[in-house]
Amino acid sequence: MQTTLLLLSGLLLAGAAQAKTCALTIGSNDQMQFDQAELKLAADCTTVELTLKHTGTLPATAMGHNWVLTETSAMRSVALAGMNAGAAAGYVKPGDERVLAATPVIGGGASSKISFSTAKLTKGGDYSFFCSFPGHWNVMKGKLVFG
Repeated sequence: MQTTLLLLSGLLLAGAAQAKTCALTIGSNDQMQFDQAELKLAADCTTVELTLKHTGTLPATAMGHNWVLTETSAMRSVALAGMNAGAAAGYVKPGDERVLAATPVIGGGASSKISFSTAKLTKGGDYSFFCSFPGHWNVMKGKLVFG
C-alpha cells in the first residue's frame, strides 16, 4: 500500500514538473500601437500568463484596447465579428471558437491579466494577435511565435 502511494505521488510530481507557465507582457498606447510586433513562447510552455498594459490616458470608450489571439487566417473575420458584437461584448463575439485568448478592453492607465492554455496552439503555427476595438485591428497587430 505504501509503495503504491509513493508511486502515485511520484507520477503526480512528474506530471506537475512538465507543466510550465510562461509570462508575457505587452503594452499599448493612445497612438493605437502595441509596443511589440512579435511575442515568442518557448515550445515547453503549457500555460501563458499575459499582461496587457495601456500606457495612454484616454478612457476605454475613446481609445480602448484589448489583446485577441487567433490563427492568422481568421484574424480579419474575428475582428469584424467582434466589431459587430459591440462594446458590451468587449468587441469579441461571445462563444467564437476561433478566439484562442482575449483580454477585456481597457483604457489609459489600466492593465489586464489573463491566463490561457497552449493546448489549442500548434508548435510553428501561424498566430496573430490584435486589438479588436473598432478601427484598430488593421494597424494594431502582431505575431505570436510558439515553439
